[in-house]
Amino acid sequence: MAEHHGPDGPDPMRAAAVDDAAPALLAAWDIARQRATPLLSGPQLSALLVVEREEGINLRGLATQLRMILSSASRLCDRLVAAGMVERAPGRADRREIALFLTPSSRQLLDDLRTTRRELLTEVLQRMTPAGRAALLRGLTEFAAVADPEAPGAAIRSA
Repeated sequence: MAEHHGPDGPDPMRAAAVDDAAPALLAAWDIARQRATPLLSGPQLSALLVVEREEGINLRGLATQLRMILSSASRLCDRLVAAGMVERAPGRADRREIALFLTPSSRQLLDDLRTTRRELLTEVLQRMTPAGRAALLRGLTEFAAVADPEAPGAAIRSA
């Protein structure tokens, strides 16, 4: 199929089609989150994903990644520690800093989330034609690569 380009690049109708399809994908993500992590809020899950990606991150780094003020990130971290999801330890470089690490239970929770999400996505993908699945995979792989060229495989690693 030939690419359709307007005067300024790709056809805006294609962007609209992606925008129209995004809610179905986001709904699958949200259903999986609710099934696997019913007691975690969205920000708590986001914090776990940041700590997983950057083991040993300090509180300031977590706040920056989550785009929160430091005091909000601190309260969020306090709740995760109380729930047994995150452990605090003295920093390696500066023992006055607190480094954050996932607990075995939070690692299991994130594994369960990914398993549930993949099961839900598999159900939908099985209803697609093989050609549609292949095109979707190619497109998503390229999209992830150009959206964040610094993180190869980001779509695969993210929760």
